[in-house]
Amino acid sequence: MQQKLNLYNTLTRKKEEFEPLHAPFVGMYVCGPTVYGEPHLGHARSAVTFDVLYRYLKYQGYKVRYVRNITDVGHLENDADEGEDKIQKKAKLEHLEPMEVVQHYTNIYHQEMDKLNMLQPDIEPRASGHIIEQVQMIQEILDNGYAYEVNGSVYFDVTSYNKEHKYGKLSGRVIEDLMANTRDTEGQSEKRSPLDFALWKKASPTHIMRWPSPWSEGFPGWHLECSAMSRKYLGTTFDIHGGGLDLMFPHHECEIAQSQASHSHTDAAKYWIHNNMITVNGQKMGKSLGNFINLSELFSGNHAMLEQAYTPMTIRFFILQAHYRSTLDFSNEALQAARKGYTKLMNGLRVLKKLEYTEETAETVPDEKLNEELQKLAQECFRGLNDDLNTARTIAALFNLLKKINSLYLGQINMGQLSRGTFDLMRDTYQELVLDVLGLKEESVGDIEEVLNLVLSFYKEAKEQKAYDKVDAIRAELKQHGIVIKDMKTGIDWAYEE
Repeated sequence: MQQKLNLYNTLTRKKEEFEPLHAPFVGMYVCGPTVYGEPHLGHARSAVTFDVLYRYLKYQGYKVRYVRNITDVGHLENDADEGEDKIQKKAKLEHLEPMEVVQHYTNIYHQEMDKLNMLQPDIEPRASGHIIEQVQMIQEILDNGYAYEVNGSVYFDVTSYNKEHKYGKLSGRVIEDLMANTRDTEGQSEKRSPLDFALWKKASPTHIMRWPSPWSEGFPGWHLECSAMSRKYLGTTFDIHGGGLDLMFPHHECEIAQSQASHSHTDAAKYWIHNNMITVNGQKMGKSLGNFINLSELFSGNHAMLEQAYTPMTIRFFILQAHYRSTLDFSNEALQAARKGYTKLMNGLRVLKKLEYTEETAETVPDEKLNEELQKLAQECFRGLNDDLNTARTIAALFNLLKKINSLYLGQINMGQLSRGTFDLMRDTYQELVLDVLGLKEESVGDIEEVLNLVLSFYKEAKEQKAYDKVDAIRAELKQHGIVIKDMKTGIDWAYEE
């Protein structure tokens, strides 16, 4: 396609044409989960957003290295520099080794992502496996004069850094305002400024997760891991850094400062991309607020806020039907509507499989106006994706294209009115965007096509024999399972109930 991909860059506050640093290669780093509990709907939104970006970049022919980390150490309670490590706390509660907790919830995260049809990242590094790289980066920051050591802990000196650079340029925060609204709390007295953040923390006697360093036995700060791992696998400057909007400050802001302070280059990534939150009654969904729904609960329906179970593809469509930078409010009604939208797209795939273009059916002179209309509809499907990955607009365009596909199937449009090129463009655009880019797939048990064809043969036989009680019984039974029978001039067919 001739259209260019444009992405909203949080760093510049505007949409920019995507131009990789070293085309056709693209480096993309995305902040992954802290694995101390099951993934919830909020985690799914970030994962789906960057899965679609990964898929679309690959679809466009780029050679992408997608790195998504696992946080298994250093993430303290309330995202602060004091308190207990979230994973260590969970390990104590369950009488397990911290790495048992990590492995257990990492396995669950992978299982749930597989159900949502996520492509796996190319590299999935763990923070605990990159202590050497983090210690090295801390030493570089110290050597460059942007950090200081106190009692075995090392802190980033935000005030010193801000004299030469701009701390807050990603989030739009002003350091003077941050200082005015921040007060020292217990345990932070060893910092020169309340804005300073930990690069390395000396472990208390009861802290289980600890490693040797030049300063003390301790553990790295939460913000440091992403700076160190993105540099190791993507270089000092790479193309895309992604994550949830809640990570923009302080996490990503601190990443930029650390990367720049350690090797004096501008920023770490060229494009900073943030997905917005899923809300419940207007409030962010999250573990700390206690209003989250685990993905396993969504799939089983076992949660007080759920009226029914929802399939993984319903959840994926629910997330895709909104632009990634807009908030997405949870409700049962929205999920039920998402199921209908997803089903409509799947029915379109079924119809396309039945359509076949043959030269024998083509007219000598195709309908130029119709061909032009279909070509524009296909182009519109890409226009949404290229406009800052607007999947909502792309889905709406796919529904418009589907109307023409259904008209062809019902015989309302003669196949011969299309050129072979237009037919192939229509078919390929629909199939490739639904399956390869949006990452949706048909959810079925066993060989449903074979079973339903057998049932339809009984249905047809009952109609021919005018056994209308059997006709009605077959219709009713299939409808209970979400299948509707369609009696058409061209024959009998079935579709998923929308």
